[in-house]
Parts: sequence; C-alpha cells; structure tokens
Amino acid sequence: MAISPGRDAAFSSQKSALSESPRTKKFPLTEEELFYMNCRAAYLTVFKSSLENIISKEQLYLALQHAGRNPSQKTINKYWTPQTAKLNFDDFCIILRKEKPTSKAELLKSFKQLDVNDDGSILHTDLYKLLTKRGEKMTREEVNAIISLADVNADGKFDYIKFCKLYMTTIEQCLKTTVEKLEVDSKLKRQQFGSHTEGSPERDPSPVPKPSPRIIRKTDQETFSNKGDTRSSLMATTRKFKTSVSFTIIMGVNSNRNSKLTEPNSIKEWQCVQSKGCFFLEEDGEIISHQYRMQIAQRSMVYLTIKPLNLSQVEGKPSPWLSVDTALYILKENESQANLQLMCFTELRNREVFGWTGELGPGIYWLIPSTTGCRLKKEIKPITEEAQLVYRDETGELSLTKEFRSTLLDIFEVIDLDGNGLLSLEEYNFFELRTSGEKCDEDAWAVCRDNFDTKKNELTRQGFMDLNLMEANDREGDPRDLWVTLHSMGYNKALELTEACPFIIDIYADKCKPRIKAVHMEACSGQLEKAICKSVLNKGDARVMDGYENIIVHTYKCDTWITSVIENKSDNKVIIHINNELSKNCVNNRGLNIFAVEVASKSTMVCQHVMPLNERQEWIYHCVYSLVS
Repeated sequence: MAISPGRDAAFSSQKSALSESPRTKKFPLTEEELFYMNCRAAYLTVFKSSLENIISKEQLYLALQHAGRNPSQKTINKYWTPQTAKLNFDDFCIILRKEKPTSKAELLKSFKQLDVNDDGSILHTDLYKLLTKRGEKMTREEVNAIISLADVNADGKFDYIKFCKLYMTTIEQCLKTTVEKLEVDSKLKRQQFGSHTEGSPERDPSPVPKPSPRIIRKTDQETFSNKGDTRSSLMATTRKFKTSVSFTIIMGVNSNRNSKLTEPNSIKEWQCVQSKGCFFLEEDGEIISHQYRMQIAQRSMVYLTIKPLNLSQVEGKPSPWLSVDTALYILKENESQANLQLMCFTELRNREVFGWTGELGPGIYWLIPSTTGCRLKKEIKPITEEAQLVYRDETGELSLTKEFRSTLLDIFEVIDLDGNGLLSLEEYNFFELRTSGEKCDEDAWAVCRDNFDTKKNELTRQGFMDLNLMEANDREGDPRDLWVTLHSMGYNKALELTEACPFIIDIYADKCKPRIKAVHMEACSGQLEKAICKSVLNKGDARVMDGYENIIVHTYKCDTWITSVIENKSDNKVIIHINNELSKNCVNNRGLNIFAVEVASKSTMVCQHVMPLNERQEWIYHCVYSLVS
C-alpha cells in the first residue's frame, strides 16, 4: 500500500502480486517429477536451501543416505575426488540417477548367495567371515551390532528374509511419515529447488518429505539401500557414532512455582513506557520481529515485561496466540552497535507474561524480542470458505465487509506501536515494509494527510480504513492486493491470525523515564542467536562429548522451555545427530524428533528449543546427541 502522489487526489498500492499468484490444480505426477521430489526432500534434509552446495564427503554421504542410497566408501570416492571442491543440487540429481536404490528382490538375491542351506538364514560365523574379510571390511563391533538385532537373529543365525521385510517396511513407514510431515511444512514447499523449478509450470507438486537420520533400536532400523551391496545395507543399519551424550529432564506441571515473576512493590511510583510489536512467520519458516533501542538516562532499578497482545474483542474469548512463548534479550551498546554486551533476558514468568527485574546503568540498550518457534509455526488448516472482504451496496458503491473492518482494526492495533490511537509515518512505514517492501516518503505522506482523516500529522483509524477501501476501488473490487496485505500480516483466507504473534513490551524504571524506539524489523537471528548462545553457555548444564573435549552440549532449562546449544571448539566442522524420540509431551522448534546439524569449527549454534505440548501435564525431555562418524 505504498503511497504515490502522482494521481488525482488519490494514490494506490504498489504491492507486487507475485506472492499471490494462484496455485495450480494438482495433476497426477510423472515419474520424472516424483524423482525430483525425492531429490529435493533428501537435499533439504542436509541444507536449508537447494541453492547451497555440498562441500564435503560427509554432506554428500548424508544427502545420499536420506535419498535411500547408503553408499559405500567406494561410491563416495567415485563422485568426490581429490579435485572436487563442491557439488550443487543438479550434480546431486545426476548422482541419484546413476545410483539406483535397491529393491527387495535384489536384496534377497544378494543374501541368498550366502544361504548354503536354502532356509532363509545365514550362520553368524559365515556372516562374520564375509563382512570382516572381504570387500569393504566391517569391524568386529559393527558385525556384533548386526547379530545382536533381536528381530532378525536367533539360534546363531541371521534371518535375512525378516531383515529384508523389516527393511522395506521401514522405508515405507519413513516415506509415509515424511509425506505427512511435508504436508504441514509449507516452508519446504516454497523453497527454490535448483534449476528444476521451471520443468513443469502447470504443476505444483509438493516435495517428497525428507527422511531423518535415526539412532538404531531393535525395532527401528535406519533406512538403507545400495544396489547389489549387502554389506552397505547392513552397515547402514548399525551405523555407529563416535560418541554420544544424553540429557534427561523431568518437568513437573507446577514447575514455575519457585520462580514466578512478581512486580516490584513500589512499581506504581516508577515511570513507565510501552511499545508494541509483532513476530511474523516467513514463508521459509524464519521468524522476524521488531527490534528496539532503549535509553536509560541514569542508573535505575528496571522492570521489563513482554507478553502476547490480546486483540480479541469478545469477552472471555482470548486470542489463540496467547500461548506463544515470548522473551526479550537486553544487550548494552558499547561504543558501537556492533559491540553489544548481553545483560539479561526475561526468564521469569507469570502466566503469559515474561519479565526481568534488576539494575541497569545509564546508556543505550538494544531490546531483541524472541520466540522459540515451538508454538508459532507453519500449519496447514483447511479453509472451507474464503472470507469476503468487500461488497457493493444498493447504489453499487464498494464497501468493506464487517469481518474485514474488524480485521483492519486489529491490524491497526498491532502497527500502532506507541498505542496512541494514531499511525505516525514511522509506524506506517513498518507496515509498508512488511506488506509491500517499500517505504512511504514525506511527499506521499503529505498526500495522505490531504486525502484521508489524520490528526496531528498521523493517520486515524478511519483514515486507515478509507485507505484500504481506496485500494479496493482502484482494483474495481478485486481483493487480490488486499489479500497480499493480509497474508503478509499473518492472516489466512478465513481472516484468522495464524502466522503472526503481536506482543507488547512494558518498561518501568525507578529513577528516570526510559525511552524506547522501534528501529528495525529483522530476522530473529544474528545478534539474537549470539545472545541465546551466550545465555545458555552462562546458565546451562554443560556436558563434554566423551573422548572429544572440544565438543560440548549445553542445555538450559527455565520453567517454560529448554534450549540446547552445541559448542565446537575444534578446528574442524562436526555433524551432530539429535534424537528426541524418548521425550514425552514435548514439541521442538524444528518439528522433527530426529535430525542432524552441522556445527562450524570454533563456533556455537542453537540446536533446538523444546516446550511441553500440554502445560497441564508433566513433560519429559530426553535427548541423545551423537557425533557422526
């Protein structure tokens, strides 16, 4: 809705409608499309985007394994030579075309060659000789792991028929699970998949879901396959990690009883400022929000809180996003914006309010809001009927529907950051940047003042309504540009706010009046990632990987969530496999119980945030972190 003065007493939005291009109807997928769907799913298990490159043998191995190949070292060396520096997504697709997955018949045929009695089993002694003496040799420990699998071993024999059946069942279950996963994970559906996005413009196939690496249990073998290579399949089922470390934390229903947030006794005498803001969920799953600068004139006791903003106009029916966790990280500016020092964060809680009380010296502080992403995440909710935004009255004039007007009032509440009931140019520009990517300059704002209801050079609620009605009239009632605005603000086709969480910040000080100003709307990363890592390293429980003293897993728990950070002090990057399967009543921000992360050398990274699914029940966090061999 960027304002442009070059029109007859009116101006219109410059929003791009590209993000609103209609999705095409689904058609039966061709074999070629199914192949690329599998490629994309496997690639995005290891990388955030298919535009990233494979830069190591380890990454190539992981990506191929997720595509169901489980290659031998010989296969890896064939595609990753001493001259190889990187492989891209197209290279990966070419490799998958050449390295076909193994069928059940092929796997049975391979085993049958070793079945001297033709009874569907192989003696452990014969299996041991084959796997340790010939071809790509396995270690004694790896063979012992195979023959200890209870479901496929008995009386000194390895039942390869059961093994093959279990293998195929595991593949099918993995595929089913990952399909269901991607059906609700729209960020992967919107990724750019190399050069293959242009191959079929009339189709909109969802990518095949990505399989995740799994820690082997007796009843849940890792998916594996390599044509004609029995050894590689067996090795994949018992793939060993170099070392592991586990955490188990039992969180009670009333675990916040001892650390409940309380207001200072004399807070009514303190000076207060307030600002609103919002978390927005991007198409790729990233979360962005307003960020703030705060000025404290003299040393003071300070009480800061952040909580979701309730927009519900119906008494007794709170807004559904009130369950979204919020936090505020306070960083002090030392000499420059680039040199920020973490001071504290709002870790205490009273219902939906998170806060902190303490002393702050004079200076400039950055306030960076955060949410774990455990509860603010993409969801696909079937919409039976699209809401109507505009209609024509008896005279043929366009009007906004009651439902749309109510939604616009809520949006006005969110973007009115200072809560004075008016939109300043700065406040309006945050809205414009979010919805159109453009800013409104002073000249255009003057046109707005001349044509719409304003007060003290700020846009009123009625002026904001009329601005949207003008946009509808400019499009002769076509609501597509209005829907672009609504989707950008987190609303679905039923006018439900599902992909955003507005919040409100309150700051009290006993010696001076704080000043706060929204200065950015950026991704919750960068400085925030550093702040979270530092807070977890300072307050969390640290455990060193056995035998690898430079790899440390830090786990911090507060009453509401658990955060883990991986610290890699070594000179080499590492891949860490994470397994949350034994956790109970838990949800994490990644949406997967099992996944792997790559940690660069000399760095720390936030691994995951975990929260209870149901806060009224006990929740158990049990996580195993394993260093991939």
